[in-house]
Amino acid sequence: MRTPFRIALISAAGCVLAACNALPGSGPHSGDIAQADGRASELGARIEVVDVTDAVARRLLASHHAMSFAEGLGDKPAPEERVGAGDSVQVTLWEAPPATLFGAPVAATPGMPSTSQAIGLPEQAVGLDGTIAVPFAGRVQAAGRTTREIGDDITRRLSAKANHPEAVVRIASNRSSMVTVVGEVGASQRVPLTAGGERLLDALAAAGGVRQPVNKTTIQVTRGERWFTESLDRVIRDPRQNVPLHPGDVVTAMYQPLSFIALGATGKQDEINFEAQGVTLAQALARANGLVDTRANVQGVFVFRLEAADALDWPRQPVATTPDGLVPVIYRIDLRDPRSFFVMQSFAMNDKDILYIANSPTAELQKFLNIVFTLTYPLVQINNTLK
Repeated sequence: MRTPFRIALISAAGCVLAACNALPGSGPHSGDIAQADGRASELGARIEVVDVTDAVARRLLASHHAMSFAEGLGDKPAPEERVGAGDSVQVTLWEAPPATLFGAPVAATPGMPSTSQAIGLPEQAVGLDGTIAVPFAGRVQAAGRTTREIGDDITRRLSAKANHPEAVVRIASNRSSMVTVVGEVGASQRVPLTAGGERLLDALAAAGGVRQPVNKTTIQVTRGERWFTESLDRVIRDPRQNVPLHPGDVVTAMYQPLSFIALGATGKQDEINFEAQGVTLAQALARANGLVDTRANVQGVFVFRLEAADALDWPRQPVATTPDGLVPVIYRIDLRDPRSFFVMQSFAMNDKDILYIANSPTAELQKFLNIVFTLTYPLVQINNTLK
């Protein structure tokens, strides 16, 4: 080979070697990620790289467990219905004959038994002060009491004025014992609770059902200052989660398309949605069309995630944290170990996780050799032609 072409060939090879670190790629190599565990980050501490084992998967599953509706709200029915301000009630009064206070006296018919007299008072709303007006009984406290307690109070007040009176009270219009249903439902509304004891699915049905697919809908129930969430799919499948509702509960149907991002040597690089009940790492890999055989490093399967500070017992302190107190963690799993396929079935993916598959070293070598061949082959051809 002539000296000028030898020099050109050596120069081209040298340029390729100098640019080895600039080879095209879809992300960091496995070694680069492993080294991140020992380098200080811009966050002020080292990034945690955690090998996923059965113990780690179990710890994460326990730390991410949220109380279900059955655990947080219980199966205790709503307390006995009580009248509240704004409710409309109807009072019916009975008086034994001869009736002297309500209605006209009725003369007894020979041979026929005497009958009691009844009078129904017009419906009236319970005032802001919680009272209703009853003739000859005055203002009677109604709010916070059951209909039986109100009737007994009216009877007691009239006992010295009427002939063996009896009072029966019923709620004509319920405006205080209500559940509010909002969000992705057919029609947001307030649903009245009855003595039948409405449950969660009853309230959703009364609001016209949900507008989004069941497996992508999350239900939140707020009771007082506490709130709990559960996927609608689980509420339907598990009767224990169809809990009784209490007055004042707020039921919110939320459409929350959860997703993870698949990058690297996967069959599908995309943001992939998953159901409200969640997916495991094994399912996530399947939805990303698995690993690309010609590129993927089976020892380089990683999940990038921001974890709560108490998710694991971190091996070193201090750990890197974001401004909102989350810990950047890289979970690593080795698919050469057959046991890892069982671990993946209990490792749950979180919303906004990044699933990354690194390229194998042989794939990097192949890319390097392709570049060398592309640059040197024309020079060799030219040299052969000149010879």
